[in-house]
Amino acid sequence: MNNEISIENKLFGKTFFWMFLGLLGSAIIAWYTYSSGLFLDIVLKGYFNILLILELVTVLLFSFLFRKFTPTIVGILYFLYSMLNGVTLSAIFAVFELNSIIYLFVISAFVFGALGLIGYKTNQNLTSWSPYITVFLIAGIVLSIINLLILKNSIIDLALDWFILALFCGITIYDINKIKLLQNESNIHQEKIHIYCAMQLYLDFINIFLRILSIFGKRKN
Repeated sequence: MNNEISIENKLFGKTFFWMFLGLLGSAIIAWYTYSSGLFLDIVLKGYFNILLILELVTVLLFSFLFRKFTPTIVGILYFLYSMLNGVTLSAIFAVFELNSIIYLFVISAFVFGALGLIGYKTNQNLTSWSPYITVFLIAGIVLSIINLLILKNSIIDLALDWFILALFCGITIYDINKIKLLQNESNIHQEKIHIYCAMQLYLDFINIFLRILSIFGKRKN
């Protein structure tokens, strides 16, 4: 029993350490991209959409080929994604006040921590949530695209922000709970489990932060 707890704590420790490194890297790159003026060059030259496509490709490679890649390749993909995401995240500095970004980032960290604690303390197996999460996530993405390209309704946009925020709160609880189960999977190389988990939690936190920022953030004039 003590050995299982030790392994679990080690996995969580590695996972949160890698998640922290990813977030730190994204934050540094985001600020540098904006403050150096590189952000304007990217937007004006039409590279922003290309970066978004590269992000999507990287995350798909990570998700679908994770079990086949070596731990080194998995780690490279994780940091590549966090760097690309840092560049695209630089857009928030052009839209929102810096004080608002920092304040809401801290709020998001507290929210994420509380959700993580719930997921960790929950003794139930939450794998039954998976199909519902998938359906709601696809629905949220599709509705967001429709509203962005066709409807362009600010009220629907706000409603979607709240919906996706609530969804990722649930996903965070689910992912933290899932980490306790992954440590027992013998068909996954033990040196990559924490990177996979870090990627999931990184995405959860970023989505929670961006939705909170979109809802409560103070925009520049």
